[in-house]
Amino acid sequence: MVYPSRKNLPYDYLLSSQSFFSRSVSSGQTSTQQAMVGTMAATLSSPFTPLTSLLGPSSSKSTKLHLQPSCSRFSYRTADLKLLLHDALDSLGIDTSHAREARQGFLSQIEKFSDMERETSISINRRVDLGKTALYIAAEDDSLISHSSVPLPVDAFIERLDDLSMGYCSTYTSSLCSSPQNFLHSLDNYLYVDKGFRRSSLINRFEPRDLYLHSVLTRRSGSALMLSLIYSEILKMLRLWGLVDFDCEIYYPYDSKDLPRGYDKKKSKESDRVHILTSQTLLEEVLRSLKEAFWPFQYDDTRSLFLSAANAANCVATPNAIEDSGFQLASAKAAQHRLDRGVWTSVTFGDMRRAMSACERLVLLGSDPKDLRDYSILLYHCGFYDHSLQYLTLFEEIKGSVQQNQSSTGMSRLEDDATEKLMMRLNLIFMEEGWSEPSRVRKFLGNNSEPW
Repeated sequence: MVYPSRKNLPYDYLLSSQSFFSRSVSSGQTSTQQAMVGTMAATLSSPFTPLTSLLGPSSSKSTKLHLQPSCSRFSYRTADLKLLLHDALDSLGIDTSHAREARQGFLSQIEKFSDMERETSISINRRVDLGKTALYIAAEDDSLISHSSVPLPVDAFIERLDDLSMGYCSTYTSSLCSSPQNFLHSLDNYLYVDKGFRRSSLINRFEPRDLYLHSVLTRRSGSALMLSLIYSEILKMLRLWGLVDFDCEIYYPYDSKDLPRGYDKKKSKESDRVHILTSQTLLEEVLRSLKEAFWPFQYDDTRSLFLSAANAANCVATPNAIEDSGFQLASAKAAQHRLDRGVWTSVTFGDMRRAMSACERLVLLGSDPKDLRDYSILLYHCGFYDHSLQYLTLFEEIKGSVQQNQSSTGMSRLEDDATEKLMMRLNLIFMEEGWSEPSRVRKFLGNNSEPW
């Protein structure tokens, strides 16, 4: 039997496939717990000098941001958002055409999200091609660091996903007509034994290669998120071909060892619900993991990402101010030395460009207002004060509308205090007579010869 690949079928065909949508989305489905924390020591930038050199000068045009109400989550009009990364790199003479194309592909997918689709399990997702979306994320970041004249071949890796599905059909023909339990056991065996896919170790939890789908397909080693995505893509194609006729769900493990596995939903327990990964949560966690992996200010893993960046900007009051100040100064000198050598990114000290790209995609996804705040602090460190103030103001407006019944914690109070100090500093900058944006740009960033 010849099975059609998704390349030969429009993705919208899945919307009308009776076998693919024979099940309804269960009510009360919970999103996965956000429990990803990691450690990366060091800082990339000076706490005293804005890193305009990392991204280049911003546009002088002001951008007005508008709130848009939503019935289930906070939202805003993405068309009114000014995202700076690509324009800033263009101003340095760096070609971002491939990055822009990949970003547009990402947008074309997430624009299909409805409120229901966001809370739909990845095993029965209808509209958004999660595999293609993950590859667009990888394609954009690849173009940012490789400067290659050839884009990442998204279609070729989509074919690899289809080949996995067809390989299962040819290897386990007899299991296609067996019980759900035997079918899922054979699928687990095919993916994790025959094909050798394995979960990355806890030590390399935020190894970037484990978070990019194309790399996981090539190396067959990746995070639980990527393995869950691959599992769901195989199930999707098997449903498309009419080979799965029972209600199958994917169990997402929160520990550091277990593998994602399918199970018959009819035999599930109430406790299994928290292990159901939704489409929205999958993309959120992938992008947050990338943001954390490349965040340039992580010399203190006891703080949130925002607090680490705010501390580097001297917006956080600490009991060990003298000690912290000395450490920041040493980190700043080391960072300045790297920048003077033309090293603008490093796997050890973060990557401002890829941290920015992750933040921008999270802003476009529109799931958590804190993403606006985190993007704002990066813009501040890059010297884009006007846009930093706009995003921080938008964050404060949204937070004020949704924070009425939320209890505060010690960490949130520290973040609120740092946000207030950052807001005050930005306003003081604009009150200064004759203020203008930093004009110094490091031209060598466009000709970086180091392989990272």
